[in-house]
Amino acid sequence: MPVTVSDPRPAPAKPPWLRVKAPQRERIGAVADLLVDLKLNTVCQEASCPNIGECFAGGTATFLIMGPGCTRACPYCDIDFDRSVRALDPTEPERLGEAVRRLGLSHVVITSVNRDDLPDGGASQFVACIEAVRRTSPLTTIEILLPDLCGAWEALAAVMAAAPEVLNHNIETVPRLYRQVRPQGVYERSLELLRRVREGWPRTYTKSGLMVGLGESDDEVRAVMADLRAHAVDIVTIGQYLSPGPKHLPVQRFVSPEVFESFRRHGEDDLGFLQVVSSPLTRSSYHAGEVRRLMREHPR
Repeated sequence: MPVTVSDPRPAPAKPPWLRVKAPQRERIGAVADLLVDLKLNTVCQEASCPNIGECFAGGTATFLIMGPGCTRACPYCDIDFDRSVRALDPTEPERLGEAVRRLGLSHVVITSVNRDDLPDGGASQFVACIEAVRRTSPLTTIEILLPDLCGAWEALAAVMAAAPEVLNHNIETVPRLYRQVRPQGVYERSLELLRRVREGWPRTYTKSGLMVGLGESDDEVRAVMADLRAHAVDIVTIGQYLSPGPKHLPVQRFVSPEVFESFRRHGEDDLGFLQVVSSPLTRSSYHAGEVRRLMREHPR
């Protein structure tokens, strides 16, 4: 049955393993104050991530550039929809580089809203941000969480020429649910992006993630994992979808920690991923700094 925002069925009750203590001001204050000072956005705040307390308390954040408005209106996402044509902020890369320096980050994740109003999808701003971090924090490893760029492969090549250590692009859900969950996305296009990165820049570690609880089956999740591995993806994240509000897609099921663990074992033991991070609260940037360990254990 298709997933729709107006699904009349009541949402299942949230299980105890998904209860997260509300972040306290003293836990998130320093990072939040810095973000305000430098006028930066994070996906942690804009997407209402349940791990914000843990990550901010650890001095880490996933920076959201070119936002906060997104030109796509995916019904699972809490980021504001804005289809207007907007100029890029030329000061944003330097402010981001300064934030990385002040926080002393060893690993930084840079992501963006979709900017389909721009000819290159915002690739030039990613490049400028990578270069700014390299200037202020040359030892910091950089992970880019990239939109699909509408298949503009020259734009992808421009981002990859800036040599991020990790290229992350989320597949998000299973093919059967794309029209409902990710209506402007194309499953095959996302796989092609990941394939192009692996073939064109083989030293880069590739990563993807998906949500569960939107109406997919466990077998469909495993099929997506197989597709990602067939495209030589190194790292996969799998987490529970949590509906941001009544105007968003409802949760169809809550997946147990035991099933998440079975996904992890299948991915690492049977499919051969370098790492599968799979748990109810996993998000695409959760514990992203662990990639430095993987880079040491599997150098390229």
